[in-house]
This record gives sequence, C-alpha cells and structure tokens, in this order.
Amino acid sequence: MWRHAPRLVLAIALSAGLATGAHAQFETRWVSAGDLHNWYSAAGAECEECFENAQQFGWRWPGRYPHTDMQVSKGLWIGALNVADPDGGDAFPVRVVHVGPRVTGVGEVFPDLFELVTRWSLPVVTVNGEATLAPARMRPDRVDPSIPSDVMLVTRVHTLLGLTMERRVYQFSQPSHDDFHVIEYVLTNTGNADGDADIELPGQTLQGVTLFTLARLAIAAEARYLVGNPTGWGKNTMNDARGDGLGASQPQPDPADEQFRAQFAWHGYFPGTSLPYDNLGASAQFPAINIASSDTLGRLTASPFAGVVTLHADASATDATDDPSQPSTTRAVQSDDPLFSTNDATDAAKMAAEYALMTSGHQPRHATTVEPTGMPRFLSPTRDPSQGSSGGFSFTNGYGPYTLAPGESVRIVVAEAAGGLSREANEAIGAAFKASGNDAGAGLVYAGDTKTKNEWVFTSRDSLFQTFRRALATYDAGYAIPMAPAPPAAFSVSSGAGRLHLEWTPSEGAAGYDIFRTEGGYNSAYTRVHSAGATDTSFDDTDVVLSVPYYYHIVSVGSEAANDGTGMTPLGALRSSPHVTQTYAPAYVLPVAVEGTPEATALRVSPPVPHPVRGRAGFGIDLARSASVTAAVYSVTGREVARLVSGRTLAAGHHEVEWTTSDVAPGVYVLRVWTAAASRSVRVVVVR
Repeated sequence: MWRHAPRLVLAIALSAGLATGAHAQFETRWVSAGDLHNWYSAAGAECEECFENAQQFGWRWPGRYPHTDMQVSKGLWIGALNVADPDGGDAFPVRVVHVGPRVTGVGEVFPDLFELVTRWSLPVVTVNGEATLAPARMRPDRVDPSIPSDVMLVTRVHTLLGLTMERRVYQFSQPSHDDFHVIEYVLTNTGNADGDADIELPGQTLQGVTLFTLARLAIAAEARYLVGNPTGWGKNTMNDARGDGLGASQPQPDPADEQFRAQFAWHGYFPGTSLPYDNLGASAQFPAINIASSDTLGRLTASPFAGVVTLHADASATDATDDPSQPSTTRAVQSDDPLFSTNDATDAAKMAAEYALMTSGHQPRHATTVEPTGMPRFLSPTRDPSQGSSGGFSFTNGYGPYTLAPGESVRIVVAEAAGGLSREANEAIGAAFKASGNDAGAGLVYAGDTKTKNEWVFTSRDSLFQTFRRALATYDAGYAIPMAPAPPAAFSVSSGAGRLHLEWTPSEGAAGYDIFRTEGGYNSAYTRVHSAGATDTSFDDTDVVLSVPYYYHIVSVGSEAANDGTGMTPLGALRSSPHVTQTYAPAYVLPVAVEGTPEATALRVSPPVPHPVRGRAGFGIDLARSASVTAAVYSVTGREVARLVSGRTLAAGHHEVEWTTSDVAPGVYVLRVWTAAASRSVRVVVVR
C-alpha cells in the first residue's frame, strides 16, 4: 500500500489545476444547451457528493425549471485481468479502477484533457445592462463550427491499468433532439498509467477489459420533501430494461418497436409517504421544501422517465461493427451495497468481487422483481421498490470483455436521456386529478385524450422511448442531422416607460425570430408574444404592467427547406435553443410620466374562483374610471382562442366577464385584459 502513496500525492498535485472548490478534486462543467442539463467531471464520471456538494443534482429535465434534478450518482469502473503493476510490484490477477459512485478516482485516474467546445458563441444576455447567468451556466473553452453537435465536452484520463479513456459528450439544441446527451467512450491501450507523458506499461496486452457504468436516479428533486426524504436518494426508484434478452419472458413481452438496448427509471411507489393519495407523479397539493405555497393546484412534479440507451459497442479491437450482444451485463444493484463504497485499486479481494459483478451477465429486471405482473401493477403499485434495502436500486451496464494489444482501441456509445409530459400537461393533469378528489380511477382529459393520472404518467415512458429512437437515428446518421440556425449572439432587455425594449443581433441563416415571455418567475410557462422578421433587431413589448417581473427568451427560426427530416427530425422550421438566451433576472416596466396627461386608468382583473376551471370561467374586471376594454384568451403558444370583450366602453366599477371552456382542450391558458393605459394577465388552468 505504501508504495502507492507517492502516486496519490502526484495525482492530487496534478489535479489541483482542475479543482473548482474545496469539495472537489476535479473540475466540473455543465452541458446545458438543450432541455437536458447535466454536469460532468474531469475524472470521467460523477460520483455522489464528491465533486458537487449536493445529493440529488444533475440529469436536470426540463432544464429550465429548478429542482428537476434526477441524478444521485453515476459510476464508471474499468477492469482487466493480469494487469502489470506500474510501480514494479506483482501483477494483479484482476484490477479495477473506479470513479464513483462514492469514490473520486483520485490516484486511479489522471486527467489529461477537459475541454468544452461549442459550435457557436454563447449569447451575451443582459437585463438593463447587467449580465443574467443561468444556474447551469456553460463555460466553453473555444468555438468550433465544425463539431458534429452544438456542444461537445471532451474528457481524457489515463488510468492505473495503462489504459487511456476518452469520453466525448455531444448535445444537440434543436427542440426535437435536445432531450439526450450522446456519450462516446474510447478505451485505448496506451501504457500510460499516470499523469505524465511517460509510458509506464509498454508492450502490455490488456485482457478481459470491461467498461462498467452505474446510474442511481431519483425522480425528481421537486418531489423529495413532498413525498418523503428517502425518495431523494432513490429509495422508491423503479428500474426496468429493454434489449437484454429477457423481453420475451416478461409478463407483457417487449413490443417489436422496443427492441433497443436500454435501462430506465421512474418515480415508483413509496410506502412511507404521508400524502393522502397515490404518489406516482407526485401531485403537488401541499407546500413543501421546493414546492411553493402558491404551487399547490396539483401539478405533477415527478412524472418524467430517464435512462440510458446503447447506440453502439465495437465487436472487438479489430472489428468496429456494432455487437448487438453488448452490453453483456445488465442488472439492478442495491445502491448502498458495500461493494460501491471505499473502492481501492490495490484491494485484490474486493476487485475480484467487483469484476465478478461487472461481468455477471443479464439479471432479472428490477421492475418485474418488484411487481411480477408487470404493467397492471406498475399503474397501481403496492410493493416497495427498495425491497427492504436502505437506499433502493441503481441500474448498471457492463461492456466487454475486450482484448487490447498496445495501441488498440474499442469504442462504446450510449445516450443518457429524459422524457415526459410538458410543464403545461403536468399542471393541467395534476389539477384535474386534484379536482377529481384524487380519484386514481378518474378519467382525466388532456389534449383530446382521456386517461387516469398514472396512465398519463406512463406516457412519459413513451416519450423517453421516442427520445431513445431519435438518439439512435442521430447516431445512425453519423450525427449529420438538420441543425437550427445559431441563436442571436447578443440579446438585451431594457426597462422603459410603459414598455420593455428588446434588442438582438441578427443570426446568420435565420429566417426570423420568435420571442417568448413569462411573468412572476422564469420557471413559469412561456407564451410567444412576438414573431420578428429576418432583418428585425428590436421589439417593444407594450403589453406589460407595472410591478410585474417579466422574463424572456428569443429563438432564431430557420427555413423549412433546411430541414430534410434526417435523424427522425420532425419536418418544418427548426428553432435555436431557448436555454442560451433565457433571462434569469426580472425586467420591470417603468411608469409612464408625461407632463399634463391624466393618470393612467387603473385596471384590476380577478382570477376565476374556484380554480382550476371546469366548464365555465368567470372573471372580475375592476376599473377606476370608464375605459375602452378588450379581453382575450390565449394558448401558451400565443394563439388567440377566444375574444371575450372587443373594444367595449365600460363604466367605472366592477364587471363580470364569462368564458365557456367546453370548446377548448384542457390545459393552461392566459387571459389578457387591456385598456389604452394598462394591461393585466391571468393564467388559467382548464380541466374536464
């Protein structure tokens, strides 16, 4: 053990330049150009509370909204047989190097490169001249328009095995393909076993090389203290699989269109909850940490599904065709098993047990071990997913074993993904569930379909599977899928008298621009408020009122002709990422103060009661003085769905306006009421 101490000191010294804080040994970077936000470490994997001082942190989807994190930890182990000791000691019959799920990798992996590259310059976004920064802010090292994706993160580490791993993370930002990160692992027998350029293990052929990954998911941080604290470390997480060779033996055999190789997770039954209703989807009806008292209309806070799909695995170092039998190991493991703590690349007995796990083959699926009847009980669960364990279960994938002669490589490609209901759907369906008296069997209508609450939650699985298919199609296309134009290089919002002034720089190839706005907080549903032409560079938003905080983003709109549908890209004009132009600081309109003019007409609009609305909505309009009033209802995309009042002169005092909702789909809408001097907006949730 002592002969390895100098190497450990050297590793710490070498990694000091990559550290981001006292809690971290290695630098971390966010990849957040699309809807899936996640952070990555220079060590090659993301261990639990090692590099970031938070337990449920990362795999954030939808990325704009706070507390949507689903990641507890990830692990990456690489093992091989009969490995020489770079310090000259006896060879190791089995040697495993580890990053995560609870060890940092210091002394076992040695970062050589950690670089974030973007295809275009990140926009400079300001509110009243001050930069507004995203919580998951990217920090690119350089711009390279030739990279295959919009963002690329490259990590390279040498290991005690004499094997060098390079990990490349690719993210696309066009809306249909921004819910996954493609991750390429290339394992090369370089003989470099530490952090310098010297080759410590020349001429060694590595045998039995196995790459082993672990994902411990907990969906989602918003729901943690609403449902119960243990859900924050994944005690109730359900894990399932496809393409593991076990599909035909499942209670409901895997369909023909689900033959991809994947493992995935969802928020399962938690017997310890104090909620007086089924916790699937985690309907927010009570305030809690991460749930505001104003956000208790029933919104579903844990409806997403998340997982990993295998896109490619080399057959061997000399055969780069895809091996459909990889991963060769798929299994769920107890997250708190002692095998996943205090890992050490000098502990021969423990490494033998680790390698046995890494190469243990396909084991029964966790989900059907918990609920043997499958889907009927997935929808109406009664059994504890933790199966009596303290920490629940994680899913793992093992690739190999490979033989690598000096200089040889193998490549493994996966995609980490998330999918599910939109924010608007979570609000409308959750509100309808609450309005039903929390009836688990009630048919809830949304977007023309009727399903129970849990059936709606399981449509998130369908969304995740579609994301898997798009990731596979993207890989099969060699990443050459249609791309949206770059976002504007600069976007500013400035407060003015009676208006908010927006400016942007034009983007090459853009056929126009769409501007979206929300109010109250940046984590609310957005409405398109303006579509600008290709040559436009500014817009004055006058449909704003005093004392209300407003938030915006702008997207560049491409031409329909530039999208040929490759990679399962839906046809039509593509739009750039809203995440990189999002304003995170509020903008307020200034009062209009023109000498000699009368005071602006006072206007107040009362939201409907009770809320959400079923069938008919009544709104109160109060005027301080007579004024010409217009009132209209809009969808969240900005489409007018009803004109309730059109330029009618109303006397001072209280007025009632009614909207019949039977002819519109359940969902979220915005009522806007305005006069010549003032405007008010009210968000309305419609249920059936």
